[in-house]
Amino acid sequence: MAIELPDDLIVLERSAWEAIQAGTLTVDTALAVQERIREYAAESGKSRLAVETELKKRVRHPESMSDAA
Repeated sequence: MAIELPDDLIVLERSAWEAIQAGTLTVDTALAVQERIREYAAESGKSRLAVETELKKRVRHPESMSDAA
């Protein structure tokens, strides 16, 4: 079952993923994503790893998400 992710977390990860691909990722951007993942995991009662895995799958491999629907 997919984890519902908040829009702001998806936006942060998309920004970080674009920066990774461009070779411009900063420590501040990476830390912002990780902090929001931790916050959301605590808020939702999900594990940090489960949230991060779902987030990366959704942002970096959206084609696999359409297969799951």
